[in-house]
Amino acid sequence: MYGFEAMTFNIHGGYLEAIVRGHRAGLLTAADYNNLCQCETLDDIKMHLSATEYGPYLQNEPSPLHTTTIVEKCTLKLVDEYKHMLCQATEPLSTFLEYITYGHMIDNVVLIVTGTLHERDVQELLEKCHPLGMFDSIATLAVAQNMRELYRLVLVDTPLAPYFSECITSEELAVCEDIDQVRGAMEKYPPYQSIFSKLSYGESQMLDKAFYEEEVKRLCLAFEQQFHYGVFFAYMRLREQEIRNLMWISECVAQNQKSRVHDSVVFIF
Repeated sequence: MYGFEAMTFNIHGGYLEAIVRGHRAGLLTAADYNNLCQCETLDDIKMHLSATEYGPYLQNEPSPLHTTTIVEKCTLKLVDEYKHMLCQATEPLSTFLEYITYGHMIDNVVLIVTGTLHERDVQELLEKCHPLGMFDSIATLAVAQNMRELYRLVLVDTPLAPYFSECITSEELAVCEDIDQVRGAMEKYPPYQSIFSKLSYGESQMLDKAFYEEEVKRLCLAFEQQFHYGVFFAYMRLREQEIRNLMWISECVAQNQKSRVHDSVVFIF
């Protein structure tokens, strides 16, 4: 941000930046994750989370708990925080915050279209959609038979229109058949070299974790500077990673697979 912009940033953005930095302080620590990984049941996880910012969202949930319940309630906290920030924001921050949800909108579109092609129930698919990616015409996605029709009937009046308009004439994507082909395609780009250097050839199960770790490292750097909007994006993504961590830990505990509990947990701070 230019110097003169930093001088006036706090007029409209200072309050919300302070809010989001306060939310950052509530993210789970490595000590929290170590305690969660030692839990024997989902109720133990609930008990530990009761001392965190997730406590009010889980306190009225009866036993036995399910992993989906924990994830839904933790996601609800994220949605509530986002809605609060959006309501308090003024331009251009409000537009920037709306951009943050576009990725979830695209994920929801892909989920609905893919599920419809496999003859899944639309209502069932809607329940699996991310709440931050919902929009008015999402339920009508099921009527489209191809990308051109999808764009004409549904997406043209949504914020996603510019992102899908270029896909109309190219509906097929080239897909690599194994992890080594992915490595060969990506290692030519310097940012990915360090990620793939951590993996052995033929190893694919840890690729997601390697990417998430790199993302978390870069997101944390956003908080080293002030007077910029990057902290809002960084916080939302870090909280989403935290929810992924909780989902993985809960699934391992529920399925009695505690030996794998550390496989996909990405420490944030």
